[in-house]
Amino acid sequence: MNIIHEKVRIIGALVFFLYASILHTQSSIEIRVNLRGYPSEMPKKAMILSKVALKNPKLLLKDEKGEVLNEFDCVVHEKSWQPFSYYYLTDFSEFEKEGKYYFELKDSQIISSIFSIGAYPKWQEDVVSFIRTQRCGYNPYTKEFCHQKDGLSFFGIRPDSSRIDATGGWHDAGDQLKYLITSSNTTARMLMTYQMSDKMFKDDVDARGNNKPNNLPDILDEAKWGLEWILKLHPFPNELYHQVADDRDHRGFKLPHEENADYGWGPNEFRPVYFATGRPQGLSKYQSQATGIANLAGRSSATLALGYEVFIHFKEYEVFAKVCLKAAMELYDMGRKQEGFQQGNSYGAPYRYEENTWADDMEWAAACLFKITKNKHFLYEAREYSKLIGTWSWMERDSASHYEMYPFVNMGHFALWEVGSSKDKKQMIEYYEHNLENIKKRADQNPYGVGHLFIWCSNNLAAAVATQAMLYEKMTGTKKYRSLMQNHVDWLLGLNPWNSSMITEIPENADTPVDVHMPFWRINKESIKGSLVDGPLWSTIHDKMLGIVLSKPDEYQYLQPSHIKYHDDWADYSTNEPTLDGSAELLLILTQLSHE
Repeated sequence: MNIIHEKVRIIGALVFFLYASILHTQSSIEIRVNLRGYPSEMPKKAMILSKVALKNPKLLLKDEKGEVLNEFDCVVHEKSWQPFSYYYLTDFSEFEKEGKYYFELKDSQIISSIFSIGAYPKWQEDVVSFIRTQRCGYNPYTKEFCHQKDGLSFFGIRPDSSRIDATGGWHDAGDQLKYLITSSNTTARMLMTYQMSDKMFKDDVDARGNNKPNNLPDILDEAKWGLEWILKLHPFPNELYHQVADDRDHRGFKLPHEENADYGWGPNEFRPVYFATGRPQGLSKYQSQATGIANLAGRSSATLALGYEVFIHFKEYEVFAKVCLKAAMELYDMGRKQEGFQQGNSYGAPYRYEENTWADDMEWAAACLFKITKNKHFLYEAREYSKLIGTWSWMERDSASHYEMYPFVNMGHFALWEVGSSKDKKQMIEYYEHNLENIKKRADQNPYGVGHLFIWCSNNLAAAVATQAMLYEKMTGTKKYRSLMQNHVDWLLGLNPWNSSMITEIPENADTPVDVHMPFWRINKESIKGSLVDGPLWSTIHDKMLGIVLSKPDEYQYLQPSHIKYHDDWADYSTNEPTLDGSAELLLILTQLSHE
């Protein structure tokens, strides 16, 4: 029996080696474009990757019939990423005619993927649909109820194991944990997106997410689902809970209603609900850090204030809107009394959300509350918090811990710009510009023109850069960082080393993540459109991640740079796992690009 097993192992290794060898014989010259294409008035670039030097390469722009429409010179970029030694760039921004096209390297048969010029489809609706599949309590995708016994409180002002109604909310990623850290930001992004483009969204589902219009845009049905969960986590003026369950959930892939995690009360029974104490927490050897609760209280306050602003305009939701405002005021007061940050909790592994900023969240809340109440003490406090956080951001760093400076865009600065004086507006613009200049310096050092960090969830950061550049343009009316914005969108949509989009099933008919770290895929082989995966990771970090062993040969092996790694393989949870808030990070920018 052992001999048979050894023969099988050897044969498997030979097959793997043969497959890898074939991959390494792939083309030594490739062309990269944004796999969807480019809005007409946005910057446009294409790239040649080559393992050999090319003499004066030119790209022919062709229509779908193969007719040559234009010829573009290419400029070599001084910096290169392995395994390609030469990178040549062309800018064809002046070509604005809508249609479908492709590039061909002149005097060769090397062609690019087909791409479009024109406004993007309304992919923001697909993102909202993905978020809907993450619902906990009742899941409209599975049509099943789950986690009806969430949960029992710990570390709170009530005795441990007291019953708390924390049902609802969203599952965070490929597991069934629920976090206020990420859910608050997810809810806020949907509300902000609706406020900026309130005529852009369809009404196909009802409040439960079932296929039945209810005279409320679907994005607001989903935002309301998030608001209702935040309200549950704040049952009284002096209480705030921040997390349901922990990494004891990680017991293989399972559908939400088939929960097998056992927290001491049996599988599919009660789960812990962690109270925000402002002090380190952990029920096992891994302890979180904490100095207060203002990150959670401030961001939740801002989100509820946004909820009030939106829902007060719907007569049937006026009472709900006023409940949101009352809770927003209470949470802001809690944040004032306990300034500092509360992190996520882990149990059996060292991984957690390591947020350690909070002044940006309190600034956000104060600016939102001033907008509603016109009470000037909120404006004064927003200014003070804005000075505390200033330009401090992951954008100022060469690296950062997991979710260390979250959210990845300082929405407090944008909120204060909206309501502040001319002096406030000038200062907020300067903060944003300082960050973007830092990103641009890094972006200039590589041929792709991207300057985000390749830490865990790097795609969230790429989307954040695009969003901040978009907001800067809204604040100033200038196009100073439009190319920087588009470069990071291009990166997410396939103008990257792997020629793959980072969003499931977007663009349609292109290489997108398939073998993702999600139960719907692993169990039912069902792909969910509209989710952003974690994204490429520096090799120095990736090589130290626990428990990553690819399930199949790496299809991108011949394209992998030496310093960053990305795998479309469910076993690589660090690069291939769709996330709730990462997907929400796409909403503002996709909505803008769909009607550019």
